[in-house]
Amino acid sequence: MQRTIKRVIFYALLLIVWQASVRVFEVSPSLMPAPTDVLNAIGQGFADKTLIYDILASFRRLALGLSIAIVLGVCLGILLAKNKTADETLGTLILALQSVPSIVWLPIAIMWFGLNESSVIFIVILGATLVMTINMRIGIKNVPPLYIKAAQTMGSKGFDMFFKIIFPASIPYAVTGIRLGWAFAWRALMAGEILSTGPGLGYTLKYASDFGNMSMVIGIMIIIGVIGTIVDIIFFQRMEQNVIRRWGLETTN
Repeated sequence: MQRTIKRVIFYALLLIVWQASVRVFEVSPSLMPAPTDVLNAIGQGFADKTLIYDILASFRRLALGLSIAIVLGVCLGILLAKNKTADETLGTLILALQSVPSIVWLPIAIMWFGLNESSVIFIVILGATLVMTINMRIGIKNVPPLYIKAAQTMGSKGFDMFFKIIFPASIPYAVTGIRLGWAFAWRALMAGEILSTGPGLGYTLKYASDFGNMSMVIGIMIIIGVIGTIVDIIFFQRMEQNVIRRWGLETTN
């Protein structure tokens, strides 16, 4: 409760300082609009349903891209963890690509797929697959040897060992990978939509920027941040904490 009160006070003071600074220094709205101007722009965007369609379109692309990325990441992570040759070759490439920002892939995506839905989804998949792969690999590699030895003494081996011992033990790392994958995919989606031609938060952000509508630009930036925070806190953080508790990796108070 105290944490919530602190946050409310902080953001209230931030808005007050922002509003006062814009009014006192008479800053042009084209450079820095006041919070009231941003709120009006957001309200207008929801009133004419533009932002609603944008959010739905963005989440549709995100859901498809992230789903594919999770499947690819799990498969690649298992491959790297169980195959030493793949880990020493393909694994190094994945680590190298992980350091490349998703937006760098935009020119390639446009040349391969054009300015359409496929290029945006491609960027989202790239943004989430690599981090999912790395976490899945680490999860399988870090399965306690005691689990494996105990299973072997009971006659478990091969696929039975993997699906009953190794894979379940790596679930906490997989869940963390999904959470990180969501964050990377969300950022990659916004970058991809900036150059897209259909509805989406990134596209509307670029459209507002082209026409000098700074209130809408900042409004969409706030919406992107708020959605990312809410989804992470309400869904992914809770999922991760529940898995950690269930696997006995964190004690409950």
